[in-house]
Amino acid sequence: MPESISEAIGADHDNFDVYYENIKNAKDDGAKVRWRNQLTWIIARHAISEELTWYPAMEKHLGEEGVRLSKTDKEQHMGVKRYLNELQDMSPADPKFMPLLDTLMDILHHHIEHEKNEDMPRHEGLLSREESEALARQFQRTKNVVPTRSHPSAPTSYVFENLAALMAAPIDRFRDLIMRDFPDEHDKREAREQAQSKL
Repeated sequence: MPESISEAIGADHDNFDVYYENIKNAKDDGAKVRWRNQLTWIIARHAISEELTWYPAMEKHLGEEGVRLSKTDKEQHMGVKRYLNELQDMSPADPKFMPLLDTLMDILHHHIEHEKNEDMPRHEGLLSREESEALARQFQRTKNVVPTRSHPSAPTSYVFENLAALMAAPIDRFRDLIMRDFPDEHDKREAREQAQSKL
């Protein structure tokens, strides 16, 4: 069954915690770097994709209330992007690494609660199942073309954010390919399964 926009966004939120736990429980700095890169990759893509798909749809369907909610979400995203930008190239051996990671996740969890309790109930209720599924597909497709790193100085208006994303994405993806290590698919699948078994 196709997923709704809330399910698509929620799946990413669940993976944030899986990757965070793997950073905290990693046995060596190399593993921490791989999981940190994976966390950076998913948060950066998720945030920009929400800003380019979910938030404009929320503004369209909820009017002034949607604009207010979207503004709050973007402000929260900016805090996440700033911390992520600082963390994304920091060595896990740095004494600031774990406190910074914990702060990032606290801010992220606050934002997720806002989306789950404010945005999603208001907006999802106005969408038909087909509209929600179409928005979820748009959200997922957008993640394929946006940057994979945090760029907090990038413009935040929809038009300029689109342009900035299109320019930054190829550079980020090239660097991911040749300069950054990530967990392999087996490790990611195993991490998700372990997280599911704890529920």
